[in-house]
Amino acid sequence: MGILLAFSGFIDRINEKFGILAGWLVPLSCLISAGNAMFRYAFDLSSNGWLEVQWYMFAVLVMFGAAYTLKRNEHVRVDILYLNLSERGKLWIDILGGIFFLLPTCVVLGILSWPFFMQSYSIGEMSGNAGGLLRWPIKIVLPAGFTMLALQGISEIVKRAAALQGYVDDNTYKRPTQ
Repeated sequence: MGILLAFSGFIDRINEKFGILAGWLVPLSCLISAGNAMFRYAFDLSSNGWLEVQWYMFAVLVMFGAAYTLKRNEHVRVDILYLNLSERGKLWIDILGGIFFLLPTCVVLGILSWPFFMQSYSIGEMSGNAGGLLRWPIKIVLPAGFTMLALQGISEIVKRAAALQGYVDDNTYKRPTQ
């Protein structure tokens, strides 16, 4: 279990960094949006590239923010049943939900998004808009994001299993902060 917990900690640290990146993309995209609007309306200058940069930042924010959100246990869940369970029951729900729902979904979406990226990369896909950006670099975010979400799911399963077996204190299982 020690090796699995070390692996879990490694994944947690990586996704913590991605979470920090996602957090910084929010104000940065707001600045770009405001700057683009100001230049468009005040100086009649604009570029589709600036709009696409905002879309790209949003894609990175969502795809890498998902793993960070799971790490912090702040994802959406159906709390009607969950809140009334014992701590052990909650741990079991998290483990089974991860194994039977989260991981298969991430694997399927990751596999399906890989050809989407590869096709775009192989043709050097560009935006159809004047002044637009390359499209293929942002498309790698889909399989990468699902991979990081799946890895974080594995990390969470390991931590929950360790808590069930008494390897870690149940207090290490972070409750949602909302």
